Amino acid sequence: MNRVGEERVGTVGKLLPGNSMAIANDGEVLVRGGVVFTGYWRNEKATAEAIVNGWFHTGDLGSVDADGFLSIVGRKKEIIVTAGGKNVAPAVLEDQLRAHPLVSQAMVVGDNRPYVAALIAIDPEGFDVWKQHHGKEATASVADLIDDPDLAGEIDQAVKQANQAVSQAESIRRFRILPVDFTVLTGELTPTLKVKRNVVAQRFAAEIETLYSKR
Repeated sequence: MNRVGEERVGTVGKLLPGNSMAIANDGEVLVRGGVVFTGYWRNEKATAEAIVNGWFHTGDLGSVDADGFLSIVGRKKEIIVTAGGKNVAPAVLEDQLRAHPLVSQAMVVGDNRPYVAALIAIDPEGFDVWKQHHGKEATASVADLIDDPDLAGEIDQAVKQANQAVSQAESIRRFRILPVDFTVLTGELTPTLKVKRNVVAQRFAAEIETLYSKR
């Protein structure tokens, strides 16, 4: 928790007194102490999986700095393992990409693949502003400009910026701009606006394959 007078932007703060925290070998955040619940109601199996030797396995991936501030970088269940065995937390890259005004949503791929890549959905409002500033037809859709070098160049810069947050092995090598945005109505997002990875992977399977085809 970030307490008054002891805050650090980009972190969730320090552990409350009387509790213990550890980072497992795979990066998962483990917690022990009074803040941990005793177990799931009438579900011994789930309890045994979540709490091992008193340590609650949060399912979150994180890191702790020298001053004890915890940063969450993603969810363990979403971890990508490349063909080379590199573990990649997609949330780090996706959050960086979504910070760009032209990007609505992004989904990083690369499980059992030779490198990390990304599907990029364009933000409708940001796209309209971008078209005005770059002399594009006001009525042009993302699908109309999907191969536009100016649009590709803008997203390429966003990808390069995102890659600065990770190691070279975790960086995005190729990306694909999608002709449509992810929405709750069309099924790519949950009601809380989280990407349904399985749905997107199935719906855009052909686009993903192009990311790993020879140029």
